[in-house]
Amino acid sequence: MLWETSKMEQRYDAVLGVLRDGFTVTEVAQKFGVSRQSVHSWLQRYEAGGLEALAEQSSRPQTSPTQMAGVIEARVVELRRHHPGWGPVHLRYQLQKEGVEPLPSESSVYRALKRSGLIEERSKRKKLLTYKRWERGRPMELWQMDVVGGVLLEDGTECKILTGIDDHSRFMVCAGIMTRAISRQVCGHLVAALERYGAPEEILTDNGKVFTNRFGLTPTEVLFDRLCRDNGIHHLLTAPFSPTTTGKVERFHRTLRHEFLTARVFSSLEVAQRELDHWINDYNTTRPHQGLKMATPAERFYAPRNNVPGLKLDLKALDDRSGDDWVSRTISVNGIISISNQVFSCGKHRSGHLVDVHVLDTLLQVWDGNELIKTVPRTTKGEVRKKKSEPHRKRIK
Repeated sequence: MLWETSKMEQRYDAVLGVLRDGFTVTEVAQKFGVSRQSVHSWLQRYEAGGLEALAEQSSRPQTSPTQMAGVIEARVVELRRHHPGWGPVHLRYQLQKEGVEPLPSESSVYRALKRSGLIEERSKRKKLLTYKRWERGRPMELWQMDVVGGVLLEDGTECKILTGIDDHSRFMVCAGIMTRAISRQVCGHLVAALERYGAPEEILTDNGKVFTNRFGLTPTEVLFDRLCRDNGIHHLLTAPFSPTTTGKVERFHRTLRHEFLTARVFSSLEVAQRELDHWINDYNTTRPHQGLKMATPAERFYAPRNNVPGLKLDLKALDDRSGDDWVSRTISVNGIISISNQVFSCGKHRSGHLVDVHVLDTLLQVWDGNELIKTVPRTTKGEVRKKKSEPHRKRIK
């Protein structure tokens, strides 16, 4: 009967071929089809441990020069537990700031987190080849603003947050909590942001009713639109169903929910706002941002400015439209608009358009977007009364 010898028996035969039969190491290596180094290794193992030493052994190295030290791994785990949102990039950056030597690689930090059970395996979304990251070239050029919910109070109230982020620096310029996302509360938080940081060149929002009513059945100018116009801010709107246009503020909402709102209930609105302000301050000034090459948003935003002069921020004055330099009107079906009891035509082909009228001392200029469509002499109140009374005088005569 034929049977196949095990690797241990073959190694033992090779060792006996050298020690008992007197063959050279080269001859034994050729006979068994192995290298001379293998035969020498078997001889050393047999001499040190006998027959049992010729059994199959693990090829895993006893030491690894790249293995993270236990003290460093403990620090990584500690940082991760205190900051659940920090990944390997942030953790390695923090270790570098603390002067840890030798500094582990990002993959080593990832493996340490995985060994400790601090990483949940998730399916990753495939990144499109056409994806491009874009941002404005300097701070205060564009703010992205939106409203997000999820702030729970002990009395059962769910509050909203008006969030605003500077497009260039990712600096949070606004994070105001309100009981209801109505126009006046939203604009109140916007006013506070403008008072603290000044007016940006543009603000980008979605088409929510608190931001605009340009696409409503009866287009009118809401308070947010008016506040932007009176302070020289160009209000940009996203296309319908396009949340990626305001991607930076939407991405911030994800961080906000994960690190601040999850499983939290606040005793009052004031407590929630105070804790949110503290978290926002840490986000702006302490937390490194991976999209900014590990710089903080405050490092790119420049120093905040207080009480910037020249801003029209009085909400009560904004509600009162009398005596303003700009007013908005919707052109009627027959092409007519009325400004301060002065009626004139802008053309039937523009019926339904929302136009801006620049009220000067002697002129009325009608703008449809960036196009000046009409300029008419301004009639004073006395002249209007005189024209209205002229037909009555003629009837008396």
